[in-house]
Amino acid sequence: MRVAVELVPRDAAAFQAQLDALTGLNRVDVVNVPDLAHFAMRGWQAALAVRSHAEGRYRAVPHLRAMDIDTARPWQPAIELRLADVDEVLVVTGDPPSDMGHAVTGASAVQVIRALKAAHPDWRVYAALDPYRDGFAEERDYMLRKLEAGADGFFTQPFFDLRLMGVWRELMAGVPVFWGVTSVTSERSMRYWLARNRAVFPAGFEPTLAWHTRFARDALTFAEVHDADIYFMPIRVDVGEWLGDLLG
Repeated sequence: MRVAVELVPRDAAAFQAQLDALTGLNRVDVVNVPDLAHFAMRGWQAALAVRSHAEGRYRAVPHLRAMDIDTARPWQPAIELRLADVDEVLVVTGDPPSDMGHAVTGASAVQVIRALKAAHPDWRVYAALDPYRDGFAEERDYMLRKLEAGADGFFTQPFFDLRLMGVWRELMAGVPVFWGVTSVTSERSMRYWLARNRAVFPAGFEPTLAWHTRFARDALTFAEVHDADIYFMPIRVDVGEWLGDLLG
């Protein structure tokens, strides 16, 4: 079982501070890093920082925005990633950039997964799974297209309900999965997740750190029982305060 923490690379200094904050979370062995168009630091650059931190203690999984990649040409950052012993990536579609100067190719996640596996057959290429985006059948079919293109497994959008995780586990039987867990600890953040991400919160959900600490423990047990992996995405919480007792 692998345990990852997702850290957002806003800039180099802030990212190093986030990596330092993982000290003491002994069960964490992977750091996955988004690639957000409105930040200067790219996900693959953050992955290099992960590998150079603490004598290479953590494996790195950078996110790749499919819409930014030209599948007709070699993806140049792959050279530096190989030198840093990074051989896992997560392909996401990516949100359209707000900066009109940010060029996009419009490639789909399926196209990029296929191209990366052809160019780097030894890489582990993950895809994203969003249980809220469409209905079960539509997202399952999208998952199958990604698997057909060569995806080796999935990182899910964060869940808030073990029952929904169980349903998707049945739909993804035999597929390697990093189950996602995050922290929604304010009413404002909850409204964002409902409106933007169309998240499903269970009855009894509370936007508190205490609720998320209990759920993190339950989700970790779920992953352990089903021989799966898990990642935690801290949002506006101290990672040690949230996960210290669980992952220390």
